Amino acid sequence: MKRDAPATHRNREAIAAVLSQWLPPTGTVLEVGCGTGQHAVHFAASFPGLQWFPTDYSPDALASAEAWRADSNLPNLHPPQPIDAAASDWPLDAADVVFSANVVHISPPAVLPGLVGGAATRLSVGGLLVLYGPFNVGGRFTAPSNERFEGWLKSLDPTYGIRDLEAVDDFAAAGGLVREAKVDMPANNFTLVYRKAA
Repeated sequence: MKRDAPATHRNREAIAAVLSQWLPPTGTVLEVGCGTGQHAVHFAASFPGLQWFPTDYSPDALASAEAWRADSNLPNLHPPQPIDAAASDWPLDAADVVFSANVVHISPPAVLPGLVGGAATRLSVGGLLVLYGPFNVGGRFTAPSNERFEGWLKSLDPTYGIRDLEAVDDFAAAGGLVREAKVDMPANNFTLVYRKAA
């Protein structure tokens, strides 16, 4: 049941480097959209003081994530749980960090406000929402490769697509989240960091 996503081998160290600057030393991380589960294993191993809770909508992804978790034998990596990020019923009622990588562009539009709003209701003051992936800026693609990627996404589902950074900011602001960082990442991606304001 283990699945291997080649992109995780390319991006996990770069993401971990950014996370190391923002994550608290201890606490709870809720990962929305864990995919194969490889990120969860890598980040739980990299940040042993954090309790890592992976989730995903896809049963196949959950099965893969559980296989990776079982083999990792990491005490701070919890069994993956199902989630519909667009719905209000999430596996955890509170978290110190909500993390999501490569989710909002390959899911229906309702997932973006659901994810951001769901995070906002579960984070206490000072908590973080961290999003990784491609985003448009000013309504424009940041690279020709992202425009080609958008075409591929639309071939999978016409509702999929690279979301605008400004839309993320607006949904975040509605939930009391303030963007503190936009970090340029390899392959024309960004890591966005939002903090729950007082």
